[in-house]
Amino acid sequence: MTGFLCATCGQTHDSIPMCLGAPAPELWFSVPEAEREARVDLSSDQCVIDGQHFFILGRILLPVVDADDSFVWLAWVSLSEANFVRSGELWEAEGREAEPPYFGWLQSALPGYTPGTLSLKTNVQTMPLGQRPLITLEPTDHPLAVEQREGITMARVQQIAEAAFHG
Repeated sequence: MTGFLCATCGQTHDSIPMCLGAPAPELWFSVPEAEREARVDLSSDQCVIDGQHFFILGRILLPVVDADDSFVWLAWVSLSEANFVRSGELWEAEGREAEPPYFGWLQSALPGYTPGTLSLKTNVQTMPLGQRPLITLEPTDHPLAVEQREGITMARVQQIAEAAFHG
C-alpha cells in the first residue's frame, strides 16, 4: 500500500508500515541511562536485566482481512530463566521449532490499546532458523488478543501506525 493522510498530524506519510515494535522490553526504559551498560545485556533478540529478568523478542501476527498480508508487532516477552537458557541453547539448532512453546508475559507497551498490553499472558513458539519466535496471546477479550484471533483491516493498520508515529 502506498502513502496515507495521517488523521493525527495532517501530513502524508510515504507508506503504511506492516511491522512495528519496541527497541527493548519496557523494564529497560526504567533503568537509568548511566546504569544500562553495567546492568543490561541487550541484543537485537534477547535482553537480560540485572541478571534476573529475561526477555526474548518475538512476533505477534495480526492477519489483515482485506489484504493478503499480516501486520506484525515485534514485541518483547519475559521468560523464566530456565526457558530463556533453553531458548539460547537451541538458538542455532536445526529443528528447534519442535520445542514446546514457552510461557511468557508480554513486556512491550504497544501503542493504541486500551487497556494496555503489558503483562498479557503469552506462549512463545520457537520457529525455524532465521525466523523470530511467534507470540500467541492467551485467548481473552483484550483488544490485541481479539485482533490476533479475528484479524484487522488496513484501516486499523493505519490507526496503529498513527498511534505509533504520534504516541
